[in-house]
Amino acid sequence: MKKTHLLLCLLFSLGAFAQEKKLSLLDMSDFKPQAGNWFVVGDVSINPTIDIHEEPAKPTAETGKKKKGTSSEAPKSKAVEYKSGTGILLNMNDGSKKTNLLSAFEHGDIELELEVMLPKGSNSGIYLQGRYEVQLLDSWGVKSPSFSDIGGIYRNWENEAGKSYAGKAPLSNPSKAPGLWQTMKISFRAPKFDAAGKKIANAKFVSVELNGIKIHDNVEVPLPTGGPVENNEKPVGPLMIQGDHGPVAFRNIRYTLKHEALSKLNNISYKLYLGHFKALSDFAALEPTAQGKLTELTIETTNTEDAYAIVYNATLDVPETSTYFFTLAHTGGAKFVVDGKELLSFRSFGSGYDKVSMDLQAGSHSIEIVSCKDEGWLPPRLGFWVNTANSYPQMLTTYGSFPPDENPVQSIYLKAGSEPKLLRAFIDFEGDEKRRLTHTIGVGDPSGLNYVYDCESGNLACAWRGDFVDATPMWHDRGDGSFRPLGATQYFFINQPLAFLAASSDAFPAAGKEGEFRTKGYTIDQSSKLPIFNYIYQGLEVTDKLVPDDNNRSIAREITLKERGTKQGLYFKLAEGNDISRLADGTYVVDKKYYIKTLSSPTVRDVNGRKELVLSVDSNSIKYSIIW
Repeated sequence: MKKTHLLLCLLFSLGAFAQEKKLSLLDMSDFKPQAGNWFVVGDVSINPTIDIHEEPAKPTAETGKKKKGTSSEAPKSKAVEYKSGTGILLNMNDGSKKTNLLSAFEHGDIELELEVMLPKGSNSGIYLQGRYEVQLLDSWGVKSPSFSDIGGIYRNWENEAGKSYAGKAPLSNPSKAPGLWQTMKISFRAPKFDAAGKKIANAKFVSVELNGIKIHDNVEVPLPTGGPVENNEKPVGPLMIQGDHGPVAFRNIRYTLKHEALSKLNNISYKLYLGHFKALSDFAALEPTAQGKLTELTIETTNTEDAYAIVYNATLDVPETSTYFFTLAHTGGAKFVVDGKELLSFRSFGSGYDKVSMDLQAGSHSIEIVSCKDEGWLPPRLGFWVNTANSYPQMLTTYGSFPPDENPVQSIYLKAGSEPKLLRAFIDFEGDEKRRLTHTIGVGDPSGLNYVYDCESGNLACAWRGDFVDATPMWHDRGDGSFRPLGATQYFFINQPLAFLAASSDAFPAAGKEGEFRTKGYTIDQSSKLPIFNYIYQGLEVTDKLVPDDNNRSIAREITLKERGTKQGLYFKLAEGNDISRLADGTYVVDKKYYIKTLSSPTVRDVNGRKELVLSVDSNSIKYSIIW
C-alpha cells in the first residue's frame, strides 16, 4: 500500500500526462519583437575563466609597439562565442541593445522546463506572466544562497507596508560552473480572481527544481517582483526573460499550459456482495447484500475489510472534448468500463494503480467500476482520478476512500559529520536500475563534496555537492542494497579507465576482468581521513586518490602507478561524452556538463559513436581535475 501511494505521488508530479509544447528556436517567431540583442544560434561556447564585467587589459608601451607584418596585440579570448545555426536562444546585450524578451503566447498556470547557460558573472531572470521572477545568476560555489542567487524568487523595490515583497531564497544551491548547461523546472500557478476581478488567490510556485534538486516548494508570491512587464496582477501574461544584465543562453524550452479540471460524477449507485469471489460470474447472478445511492464515490460503504465485491455505476460529466486519462488505485482486483468499453479487465487479486485513457466528447458518459478484495492483510482502498493533458489530476473519490499513507516511511539520511563518511552500497547509474553498480563505495566529505567510487573497475562513477546520501532503499525493511545521492549528481561513465589496449582505437573494458584486475580496497589518508583506493591491474600496483579542491568546487584526482615498466599501449580515459572540445586555456568541456583540466596532453577519439578524452600513460602518475 505504501508503494502504491508513493507511485501516485509521482504520477501527479510535474508533467503527468503533459501535452508539451516546445519553442522551435528555428527563428524568433515565438517571441515578440525586440531590439536585436536576442537571436537564435547553433552553438555557444563560454570561457569559464572570463568574467563579463572584466575590462580587457590595455597594452603597455612595450606590448603596444607594432612590428612590421605583425598585429599590435594577440587575439583576445572572449567570454562568449557562438556559431550560426538554430536550436539555441542567445542574449548578447550592449549599451544600445538591451531589451527584455517577451513570449508571443500568454499563460496562466504553467509547467515550464528549460536548459540555461550563464557566463562567469552574468545575470538574468525568468518572469512568469512577466511579473514573478526566478533569478538566473552565476552563483557557482555560493554556500548560503539568497533571493538574488540562481533559483531565488526575486524581491520587489517597494518599501511601503503591504506593497513590499522580500523575495525567497532557494533551499540550496545546486548550480553548476559558468559555461555549463543547467536544467530548470518550474511549476507555477497564476493568481486567481473572482467574477468581479478581485484577487482571491496569490500566485504560487508549486515547485522549482534546479539540476534535479527541488529548491522551492509551495511558495506564494503576493505581489509582482522587481522589474515586471507591468506592476499589476492578471489571470494571464507572457513569459519574460531579462535581457539587460548580461549574456545568457537557453535551449530545449518546453511548457504545458494547465488549468483546473471540472469533471463531475453524478447518479452514483452501488451494489455490494459479500463472499470470496474469483470471477465476475461468482457474484453477477447473486442478490446484492446491500445497494443504494451515493453522493460521492467511496469504498467506505462496504463496512468490511475484505471478502467482498462492489459494483459502482455513475455518470461522468466532462467539460470539454479531449483525451481523458483515468487512474484507478485499488487493493484487491478491479475492473473499469467507460461507455460500455472495458478499459481495465476484471481480475480479483493483487493491488496497484492502473492508468488508462479514452477520447471523450464533452458531456455525460457512463462508467462502471468493480472493486473485489479477498486479501485480509490489505486495507480496503479505492482511488479514482481524471485529467486531460492540460488539466491537473482531479480526485473523484472521497478522502477516506484512498487516504494518505497511514504508515509513511521515515527517510534515512546519512551525513558526513566532522569526518568523511564511507558507505558501501549499490548505486543505479543515472538512476537506471538496469545499470546498477554493485561494488561501489560512497564517500561523503564534511566540505559537502561527495562521490561514488566503483571498486570493480577503478573508476569514479559520479560526484555531487550538498548532503551525502539517502540510505532508505538500503536500510528500510529488507532493503535492496542501494542508496541515492542527495545532491545534483554529475555522472561520468561506466568503464575501467586504465587499460592496456592493443590498438589506440580499441574500446576500454567494461569492468575489471578476472585474472587481470583485482581490487585491494582502500587505505585512509591520515591527514584528510579520505580513502585512497588501491588495485592491481596486469601486475601494476595502482593507487587512486580523490580530494576536494578549489573551495570544494572540483575534485583533484591523482592516480599513481608503482613500477610502470616498459609495456606499451597503456591508456587512461579521462572523460566520455557526445561532444568533447578544448577551450582556449587548455581545459576540456564534456557535453557542456563538466570540465576536465590537466597539464598532460590527452587526445579526443571516437569509439562506438562516442567521444573519449584519452591519455597515453608513459609515466608513473596521472593528475587532473574535474570541475562542474
